[in-house]
Amino acid sequence: MQTASGSTEIIAELEAQFAVLHRHARELIAGLRLDNPAPVAVSLREHILRGAAVVEQTFGGITANLWDDPFEWTLPETLNTQELLLEYLEEVEATRRRAFGGLRDDDELFREIVVPSGERQSLLSLFRETIARARALQNQAFAIRGHLPENDSASQGDRQLSKS
Repeated sequence: MQTASGSTEIIAELEAQFAVLHRHARELIAGLRLDNPAPVAVSLREHILRGAAVVEQTFGGITANLWDDPFEWTLPETLNTQELLLEYLEEVEATRRRAFGGLRDDDELFREIVVPSGERQSLLSLFRETIARARALQNQAFAIRGHLPENDSASQGDRQLSKS
């Protein structure tokens, strides 16, 4: 699907999707009690971090040719305060914005790059894949949040509780 030269419609659509992922990650962190050692709370934090790490890996690869999995520096034990978690999300978002800032128009999304597997992939395909992977992890985080007791999430209104 080639676009009219100079168009940025696809870029804007992708940026909006990444912005939603970023906003949702911030919302998940805002409602997270980090002092809860329950496995479900730890799992929630891990899913939030893994979703952000997927985005970081893609855009770190594009901007700095750093395709390493950010697992080492995104361990829940390392990012153990809301402030550190939010700071990490902002770093990921800044990296993503830098990469998008370098795109002049939608035609550049069809440029192919070599990804860590050695295969060639268009930026558009890579971005869509990244969104899908990050969204899947984030959806799992939202599902996990639904299993936490009420006082472990600041966003209780969107949860349906059955009380008999």
